[in-house]
Amino acid sequence: MGTIAAFANEKAKPLTEKLSRLLTAAAMCVLGAACSQIPWNSDPDSARNGETSPTPAVSAPVAQPASTTGVARAPVTAPAAVAAPAAAPPQAPAAVPAAASPKSAVVPVTPPAKPQETKEPEPAHAIDLARPADDLWERLRGGFAMADLQSPLVGVRERWYASQPEYLKRMVERSKLYLYYIVEEVEKRGMPTEIALLPMVESAFNPMAYSRSHASGLWQFIPSTGKTFKLSQNWWSDARRDVVASTNAALDYLQALYELHGDWHLALASYNYGENGVARAIERNRSKGLPTDYQSLKMPPETRGYVPKLQALKNIISNPEAFGVSFEPIPNEPYFITVPTPSAIDIRLAATFAEMSVDELIALNPALNRPMISGPHTQTLVLPADRVDAFRRNLDAYDQPLTSWQPYTMKGGDSLDRLAAKHAIALSKLKLANGITSRTRVGPGFQLLLPLKGSGVGAEPLPAVFRPPVQSASRRGGMVHIVRKGETLYGISRRYRVSTDSLLRWNHVGVLTTGQRLIIYRASAKARKPVNPVKISAAQPKQNSVATLFPAGQQ
Repeated sequence: MGTIAAFANEKAKPLTEKLSRLLTAAAMCVLGAACSQIPWNSDPDSARNGETSPTPAVSAPVAQPASTTGVARAPVTAPAAVAAPAAAPPQAPAAVPAAASPKSAVVPVTPPAKPQETKEPEPAHAIDLARPADDLWERLRGGFAMADLQSPLVGVRERWYASQPEYLKRMVERSKLYLYYIVEEVEKRGMPTEIALLPMVESAFNPMAYSRSHASGLWQFIPSTGKTFKLSQNWWSDARRDVVASTNAALDYLQALYELHGDWHLALASYNYGENGVARAIERNRSKGLPTDYQSLKMPPETRGYVPKLQALKNIISNPEAFGVSFEPIPNEPYFITVPTPSAIDIRLAATFAEMSVDELIALNPALNRPMISGPHTQTLVLPADRVDAFRRNLDAYDQPLTSWQPYTMKGGDSLDRLAAKHAIALSKLKLANGITSRTRVGPGFQLLLPLKGSGVGAEPLPAVFRPPVQSASRRGGMVHIVRKGETLYGISRRYRVSTDSLLRWNHVGVLTTGQRLIIYRASAKARKPVNPVKISAAQPKQNSVATLFPAGQQ
């Protein structure tokens, strides 16, 4: 058997050598034929000029077969008009270059050092991550980093928000004044930008929002928590409604809560329920061997629905088309800046200097309680960025007193009605300007603001600063007016034959928005009906026909 095998190998060897030579010759012929089709006057830059296929030219070396590893090859581009030659067997020479393009000359073999100078191919769609987004919504989406909450309650809230396009529109319209500042502060602290959406849950971005538990402002601080975070609350102003101060306090609080729990869902629950309440819920579950995540804790219904609301808003803003809504772009630039407040200045005069309406000024300075701004109590004034120059120019050019009001301390024998008559102001307006209600004890030593004689301020409508809401149980027979586009407080008061001061007393309003609901009370059973009373249809919820503590967007 060994002799037969040796004989077979001896006879097969010449055949193998002949076959190898034939295959090599055939491969060389095919390569020669391909090269003969390439014109000699081609432009080596034709690939960059877009004369070849749309695929970008890559200057990296072509991958080598296993049998030719380590052999230098020239960087080439596959020809678009010539079919690729058949693959050569492993024994084929490896140094023969491939064709470059239909107009390329034969490319010579590059020296071994050349491949080291080639550049990496650029991505097809390069994105400059350092370039800021033009739309604030894009910037907001790019900073979403909070873990998504998977809960059926999220779907419930998604459907609710998607079914309320007018509510969303009002809320987003209000947010345009404040959102850039909040996003900026959130990013400075390295927090997820979902936090910037929290005022949508808390107040629908209404800085005048006021709850039954006396929480106030965009971030809804109750008085005690506000004091803890140094938000002053005095006769002149309430910093819980101050956009800058309350935002910084809220972010301080949320950061502390996150450091306490190490979980944003628990931090948000603590912001709503209180850190002690969440801590007790965690301890109950831990003692029973139960999970201590947000969804496993037993908490009040409001807190259980709190994070799902934020998650639903995040989902809608991430993909508005999926929910049939759209958001107008918000410029990714500061809307407002702060300037030092003069020692004392009327709100109305400050608005005149800034060449803006009083309502617009109050929307940026909602902390104000009085028609006059006291510099020692309100050290900065918030103005639109494009109004600051006008404000400073007009302030410098003004040579008259900056305020039409004067502080006064009541003496023995003084009464509000006599003081009102003496200073040419209606008694109701005097009370409103000084925050005097039926529960206020007025007597000697009581301090209040009175109009300067001859100023004429008593005949002007008061600025629509914050007013403590009227308790709904104290009055009956209220009706609802739904604000239409272009309406003003003065026009509405004329229509219903009530004073603008009464409207302000019944409703704590800032800037009127389309769709906002105003409560209007009849003076008595014999009072005349409005010219065109608003009828509430049976299809509307019953809650719309009674007085409410919340303005438009808070119901």
